[in-house]
Amino acid sequence: MTSTFVGMPAFPEAARTALGDSQLRANLAHATSTIRAKRARVVGEVDDWEQLRLAGAAVKDDVLLHLDEHLVRLEEALTANGAVVHWARDAEEACAVVAEVARSHGVDEVVKVKSMATAEIELNEHLEALGIAAWETDLAELIVQLGEDLPSHILVPAIHRNRAEIRQIFTDRMAAAGRPAPDDLTDEPARLAEAARLHLREKFLRAKVGVSGANFAVADSGTLVVVESEGNGRMCLTLPEVLVSVVGIEKVLPTWSDLEVFLQLLPRSSTGERMNPYTSTWAGVQPGDGPQEVHVVLLDNGRTRALADEVGRQALRCIRCSACLNVCPVYERTGGHSYGSVYPGPIGAILNPLLRGVGTDEQTDSLPYASSLCGACYEVCPVRIDIPSVLVDLRAQVVDAPRGGIPKPEAVALQAAAAAFSSAARMSLAEKVSGFAGRLLGWQLGRRGRTSLRRIPGPGAGWTDARDAPLPAAESFRSWWKRTGGRDA
Repeated sequence: MTSTFVGMPAFPEAARTALGDSQLRANLAHATSTIRAKRARVVGEVDDWEQLRLAGAAVKDDVLLHLDEHLVRLEEALTANGAVVHWARDAEEACAVVAEVARSHGVDEVVKVKSMATAEIELNEHLEALGIAAWETDLAELIVQLGEDLPSHILVPAIHRNRAEIRQIFTDRMAAAGRPAPDDLTDEPARLAEAARLHLREKFLRAKVGVSGANFAVADSGTLVVVESEGNGRMCLTLPEVLVSVVGIEKVLPTWSDLEVFLQLLPRSSTGERMNPYTSTWAGVQPGDGPQEVHVVLLDNGRTRALADEVGRQALRCIRCSACLNVCPVYERTGGHSYGSVYPGPIGAILNPLLRGVGTDEQTDSLPYASSLCGACYEVCPVRIDIPSVLVDLRAQVVDAPRGGIPKPEAVALQAAAAAFSSAARMSLAEKVSGFAGRLLGWQLGRRGRTSLRRIPGPGAGWTDARDAPLPAAESFRSWWKRTGGRDA
């Protein structure tokens, strides 16, 4: 049974569990530090890196301002190239299109190139319920699938696994899914890659239907683009007779020349390479070459909701490089599963609430708080998404969402504070009550040899989980001044 993120707890609870896993923290620290160092080296070679970032942001902003026009041009070009274009408002509609294509060709399996859009809509689970197996062909995605696990990183979904764990997964699970792992398999990376290659080759050769996403979609020529490092994508895009590509509507670029900017930004920011080993492009049907039936599903699934957010729409610039994850101190310590989504880390902390909307579930509403607001994510983002600013704005939205309904304890406390601060008489009364409590607590704690509260009961318990609470002052400043006139200062 494939795992899903449905039912995941809110970030604080999930993060607390992750922090207790020392092996997870060690795996993450090693992997993210390695990727960070590679990125820094290749970015340092580019004299005009900041100009490239500005250019990438400008292209994406123009796309978002004229998204309707670019999408119409893309549809026209794809149709002229022989592709069938489908529009999907949500995950259900997108999954239904892919399932119908698979069923119309009588297949019980499809091969997939790594696609975050299909993971977002939980396509594999939908097809599985219909008796259609969706085989992941990206090495890290294969590890996650065989281990009945969940992805935890945008670029390296199995970043939370080490080599010994991967070897065990291959040894235990490959045979049930197809060609078994070699009996003498070791945890050397080359041997693990070889085992995956042999396992997948038979799937590539027999699959009639392939499923992909796209990193970019060029509107003027109807060209879809996938960048990858292993060649599995090239196999999925060329060998099957039928290809279905699920593409987020924000992936569109106006012209081929715009692609030049992103093919410099993406590999350096993601894998720390000057170029991706494989950059595949396809434009509809080419007689006698590649799939002879091509479908493109243009996916909304909350993107127009995000587009309507004046502060948050910049998140749709994202090119899924994962640079923000690799520098985030919160992600490095808690891992991707804590975010409860295929989009983890800083970008997930803003993208998920923007796509789903705030005020609907506790897990989504917890994500804007999964950050220290250190700003490292903004510094490395190749398209200059100001993630900290969006996080702050989303926190305000989360606070405002319950207005008009049953207020949360935090809101009640803040309303009480506002009422006290807005009236001198109420403020004076609050100071007297606080002073009395301070004297009483001070006397009681003094008898025990303590000077502070170790834990506040009730709603205040969360504040004192990681800090001591000082005692309320026994005398307010105004009372002290009135009594002494400042002479004791």
